[in-house]
Amino acid sequence: MGHSFQMKRAVLDIGSNSVRLMLWADGKTLYKKVLTTRLAEGAAGELGEIPMQRTLQAILELFRTAAREGAEVCAFATAAVRANANGGEFCRRVRAACGLEVDVLSGKEEAEAGLCGALGEKDGGIVDLGGASTEVCVRRGGKIAAAVSIPLGCVKLYAQCREVRAELGRTIGEALLPLEGVNCPPLMYAVGGTAATLASVKLGLAEYDAALLHGLALSRAWLGETAERLLPMTHEARKGIPGMDPRRADVIAGGALLLAEVLKKLSVREVLFSDRDNLEGYLSMRGLA
Repeated sequence: MGHSFQMKRAVLDIGSNSVRLMLWADGKTLYKKVLTTRLAEGAAGELGEIPMQRTLQAILELFRTAAREGAEVCAFATAAVRANANGGEFCRRVRAACGLEVDVLSGKEEAEAGLCGALGEKDGGIVDLGGASTEVCVRRGGKIAAAVSIPLGCVKLYAQCREVRAELGRTIGEALLPLEGVNCPPLMYAVGGTAATLASVKLGLAEYDAALLHGLALSRAWLGETAERLLPMTHEARKGIPGMDPRRADVIAGGALLLAEVLKKLSVREVLFSDRDNLEGYLSMRGLA
């Protein structure tokens, strides 16, 4: 169904875990769609052929959706494309398939995109927990005070440690050392699919509801307890939890632990979930909003 707006933009976020589409017009988000493709799956310096094919199919599907809406389409990619040697080759394939030029964000730009989406022009901070990386960004007095990209996300963590508690603890502990000394404000937001799933689980929502979830507090204590509750469960059992995204059942326990440990490292008691994220942030960062 089309919308009668003057200026329509579509943004594609080619992430490590999923490809997302946002349709935007007249200063607001009309809707978002997500397809889980696990682009970073099995990547150890190079993106795998099968994950690349899956992701390319998803990009084409979402690109066609945007084209049907008559939107002007732009695309950006994050850690999976940035960190692997054949990321450039993957971008060339995207261009050949649908003409899209993929903007590959640096870790700092990725952190800023999440911040702009969640906070607009306001001061505060964000944690963006993705599939292959985690970003922490802080703005103070209208200026970026810290922008750190950690090369560890929930998909990468699961690939490295599965669900061995001691391994998870050690891997997370080592990865978070660059956050040493980052001074965070009391107002911190969490963005990304892992945070969205955890927020849905907290409320036991059968269906994702942005209005109910936006601004929901996720405390460090609750995240830690949730991780410990999920870790011993089978993936099938997790899928039965109200609010659980079944496509994230395998990576969610490690993701909850990673988010809890990030908050601990930052001495932050809780984060608020933000439905506004790097999709909205990308538009404003690039002067397209």
